[in-house]
Amino acid sequence: MEVIRISEADAARDFPGLLERVRDGAEVIIESGTDAVAVLQSSPFPRRSISESITLAEAYSALHGGPALMDESFAADMEAIIRGRSRRDPSLWD
Repeated sequence: MEVIRISEADAARDFPGLLERVRDGAEVIIESGTDAVAVLQSSPFPRRSISESITLAEAYSALHGGPALMDESFAADMEAIIRGRSRRDPSLWD
């Protein structure tokens, strides 16, 4: 894996370029003087859209003849997220 060390100022000049390097597998260490202030690296976990997740759940149901069920931990996390939501305030977007 390529490791790129770069100053804050240089990172700010071409942040989209840095993200592209991260997508290609590089690890980027952003430094202030000799101190590392941030490390950018790609996620080791696959990301799925909601629509892709629904498609996979439907395929699972068709294959196994029953509903796809959430494990208890995921269900608890989702319930906590839903309970903790606040109402959207579009006036903040102006």
